[in-house]
Amino acid sequence: MATSTNFIDYVKFCSRSGKGGAGASHFRREKHVPLGGPDGGDGGRGGHIILRGSTQLWTLLHLKYKKHVIAGDGKNGEGGKRTGAQGEDIILEVPLGTIARDAETNEVRFEINEDGEERILTTGGLGGLGNENFKSATQQAPQYAQPGQEGTEEWIILELKLLADVGLVGFPNAGKSTLLSVVSAAKPEIANYPFTTLLPNLGVVSYRDYKSFVMADIPGIIEGASEGRGLGLRFLRHIERNSILLFMVAADADDIRKEYEILLGELEKYNPELLDKQRLLAVTKADLLDEELMEEMRAEIPEGIPSVFISSVTNYHIQELKDLIWRSLNE
Repeated sequence: MATSTNFIDYVKFCSRSGKGGAGASHFRREKHVPLGGPDGGDGGRGGHIILRGSTQLWTLLHLKYKKHVIAGDGKNGEGGKRTGAQGEDIILEVPLGTIARDAETNEVRFEINEDGEERILTTGGLGGLGNENFKSATQQAPQYAQPGQEGTEEWIILELKLLADVGLVGFPNAGKSTLLSVVSAAKPEIANYPFTTLLPNLGVVSYRDYKSFVMADIPGIIEGASEGRGLGLRFLRHIERNSILLFMVAADADDIRKEYEILLGELEKYNPELLDKQRLLAVTKADLLDEELMEEMRAEIPEGIPSVFISSVTNYHIQELKDLIWRSLNE
């Protein structure tokens, strides 16, 4: 289940760590040692449930149907001071930006932010000590060995704060949702009227050689959004997470440069740091234009911003747009 903004994937499951093995109560039995001392080994610890960060994952979808995650129990200790084997740990791979919280208290345990980072989610029970540990000057032959500690059973929530690589910025109806539906498997609601996108949509865009990047369609900005008009600040906030901003202006706009500058102005009023991000421009609905008209319109494009004319409907220059985004992401 995703939460209301699509930016957070959400799973809830029962996490159960392993029980520790019992310590052994045992005495040395050797031919020439009639009264061998205690030599019971310790029990092995129960298995942990561990989270590990992976850059290969984008969502928590692979954990959606795991309702119970159960680690192995530790084995009992044996004579000859032999320690029991550890219970099997269960490692769950998660995307970067995953937050683990206690489902009962809602307390955040930790966040996974690095590839290969491992954190123990639910700790396995300790193994019990064997009777060898309880020998003393007054107690030469202790019969007692500790039982293993019980594992922990708890309900856990994992939430994902997904960081998109590319944020789509444009007026309502600039073709952002259509582009996202064409380049990714996302299924945003699309209609020919402003403000169709009431929630941000995320899509993973496949690129050459099995590479991919994440694109976020952010609801249309209108003049005054930074003052809370239109759909307001709630959506501008999402743009802060993106590393590249792809501005989208429709080919049938009265003035491409002016529309771009208004969009830029809204971002600047909201947070001037957004202007430090890399910017690209896609002129959409290029299927309405012929080559001559496109050539004329190129003169209207603001200086210094890489741009491309595209049509999501006819797939015109969509690969060129992906190439442009990929180059920009890797610069």
